[in-house]
Amino acid sequence: MLMLFTDGSMHTQSKIGYGAYLAISEITQELPSLREQVKVIRFEQTSSTKLELQTLLSALKEITIPDDTIQVYTDSQNIIGLPKRRLRLEQNDYFSKKNKRFNNYKLYQEFYAFTDRYDLELIKVRGHKQTRFKDEIEKIFTLVDRASREALRKEFC
Repeated sequence: MLMLFTDGSMHTQSKIGYGAYLAISEITQELPSLREQVKVIRFEQTSSTKLELQTLLSALKEITIPDDTIQVYTDSQNIIGLPKRRLRLEQNDYFSKKNKRFNNYKLYQEFYAFTDRYDLELIKVRGHKQTRFKDEIEKIFTLVDRASREALRKEFC
């Protein structure tokens, strides 16, 4: 099994965002060595919803995908909800009730193609807890969250 942690940070005015991800097969390393393995990707002309999905899809394209389950840890409610929305989105050809095509429909299609090919288990992580209340998974997720925020801060501060 592979554990994939993804998160993104967005500068809304410029539409620039940074996504970060970490793929590990087991939790054996200390947090400082895991921090060095976090990958950061810059995206332009994005939104917070789009950024989260772009980051996940980029990570899935870049990692070596195992034969078994990939546990995806994210704080994105949009990603968590996509499997439940699939039937309605596909039946309506990715158009809203107001007959407007969803902006991210191509990303949704790509996401569904991955879910058809691989066993993705989506796990919602509650971000931004105090450190003393975090479990091991949440501490690892914080590394990814911080990496995306630090990359964004470096560009805009």
